[in-house]
Amino acid sequence: MKAIKRLALIVALMTALAALSGCGSKNVSYKDGTYEGQSSVYEGDEEGNGDGYGVVSITLKDNKIVACEFSTYETDGSLKDEEYGKARGSVANKDYYNKAQKAVAGAKEYARQLAEVGELDKVDAISGATINYGQFKEAVSEALKKARQE
Repeated sequence: MKAIKRLALIVALMTALAALSGCGSKNVSYKDGTYEGQSSVYEGDEEGNGDGYGVVSITLKDNKIVACEFSTYETDGSLKDEEYGKARGSVANKDYYNKAQKAVAGAKEYARQLAEVGELDKVDAISGATINYGQFKEAVSEALKKARQE
């Protein structure tokens, strides 16, 4: 229950941040360049399932997002990739591994969507990758803060 309340708070906060800092706003101008942002660390259940954070790199040109990369990491800094969800290098629980890999694929899809549509509020959440969605939105908001013209 504690994790659910924490997730609901994170999603609400990310939504508010995204609304305040969405790229494409008529009142906000961004410097061309590539900027990185990192989400806060998410702490999942008692076993540590889902723990980690996200890092995004966005490239802006003419006040538009033209490229995006997003990766998620374990709390120890190891990349969540095709090994994510395995136990000691092998698939011990196929359902858990499939869920973990769906989250990894979702991270890539979020980056692809943002590069395509150019606005954070137009990126759709993906079932099975909702924790990554909050991390993605938070990381993009952090990167956009760094790109803001004064």
